[in-house]
Amino acid sequence: MHIRRRRGQTATVSSISAAEVSAITDGIDVYRSRVASLAEPLLGTPAEDLVAALHEAERALRNAHRAMRQAYKLAAAN
Repeated sequence: MHIRRRRGQTATVSSISAAEVSAITDGIDVYRSRVASLAEPLLGTPAEDLVAALHEAERALRNAHRAMRQAYKLAAAN
Protein backbone atom coordinates (compact mmCIF):
# COMPACT_ATOMS: atom_id res chain seq x y z
CA MET A 1 0.00 0.00 0.00
CA HIS A 2 1.27 3.46 -0.88
CA ILE A 3 0.37 6.68 0.90
CA ARG A 4 0.46 10.07 -0.79
CA ARG A 5 2.93 12.47 0.69
CA ARG A 6 3.83 16.04 -0.15
CA ARG A 7 3.79 17.06 -3.81
CA GLY A 8 3.56 13.70 -5.49
CA GLN A 9 5.92 11.75 -3.25
CA THR A 10 4.75 8.32 -2.17
CA ALA A 11 5.67 6.25 0.85
CA THR A 12 5.04 2.68 1.77
CA VAL A 13 3.22 1.83 4.97
CA SER A 14 6.45 0.38 6.35
CA SER A 15 8.12 3.80 6.09
CA ILE A 16 5.50 5.42 8.34
CA SER A 17 7.15 5.67 11.72
CA ALA A 18 5.07 4.66 14.73
CA ALA A 19 7.23 7.04 16.76
CA GLU A 20 6.33 9.96 14.47
CA VAL A 21 2.62 9.10 14.68
CA SER A 22 2.93 8.87 18.45
CA ALA A 23 4.63 12.28 18.64
CA ILE A 24 1.87 13.86 16.55
CA THR A 25 -0.73 12.17 18.76
CA ASP A 26 0.89 13.64 21.86
CA GLY A 27 1.03 17.08 20.24
CA ILE A 28 -2.67 16.98 19.43
CA ASP A 29 -3.42 16.16 23.06
CA VAL A 30 -1.29 19.08 24.24
CA TYR A 31 -3.20 21.45 21.95
CA ARG A 32 -6.53 19.99 23.12
CA SER A 33 -5.56 20.75 26.69
CA ARG A 34 -4.44 24.28 25.79
CA VAL A 35 -7.71 25.00 24.00
CA ALA A 36 -9.68 23.74 27.01
CA SER A 37 -7.62 26.03 29.25
CA LEU A 38 -8.49 29.01 27.07
CA ALA A 39 -12.22 28.37 27.48
CA GLU A 40 -12.20 27.77 31.23
CA PRO A 41 -11.78 31.37 32.49
CA LEU A 42 -14.44 32.56 30.04
CA LEU A 43 -17.22 30.36 31.41
CA GLY A 44 -20.09 32.47 32.70
CA THR A 45 -18.96 35.60 30.86
CA PRO A 46 -20.60 37.37 27.92
CA ALA A 47 -18.10 35.60 25.61
CA GLU A 48 -20.34 32.55 25.22
CA ASP A 49 -19.86 32.45 21.43
CA LEU A 50 -16.11 32.23 21.95
CA VAL A 51 -16.53 29.58 24.65
CA ALA A 52 -18.74 27.53 22.31
CA ALA A 53 -16.19 27.81 19.49
CA LEU A 54 -13.37 26.76 21.82
CA HIS A 55 -15.39 23.79 23.10
CA GLU A 56 -16.08 22.75 19.50
CA ALA A 57 -12.35 22.98 18.72
CA GLU A 58 -11.58 20.92 21.81
CA ARG A 59 -14.03 18.22 20.68
CA ALA A 60 -12.46 18.19 17.22
CA LEU A 61 -9.00 17.81 18.71
CA ARG A 62 -10.26 15.00 20.96
CA ASN A 63 -11.59 13.21 17.87
CA ALA A 64 -8.31 13.80 16.03
CA HIS A 65 -6.43 12.38 19.02
CA ARG A 66 -8.60 9.28 18.98
CA ALA A 67 -8.03 8.82 15.23
CA MET A 68 -4.28 9.22 15.64
CA ARG A 69 -4.23 6.64 18.45
CA GLN A 70 -5.85 4.23 16.00
CA ALA A 71 -3.27 5.18 13.35
CA TYR A 72 -0.50 4.53 15.90
CA LYS A 73 -1.85 1.05 16.61
CA LEU A 74 -1.89 0.30 12.90
CA ALA A 75 1.59 1.75 12.31
CA ALA A 76 3.03 -0.13 15.28
CA ALA A 77 1.55 -3.39 13.98
CA ASN A 78 3.42 -3.05 10.64
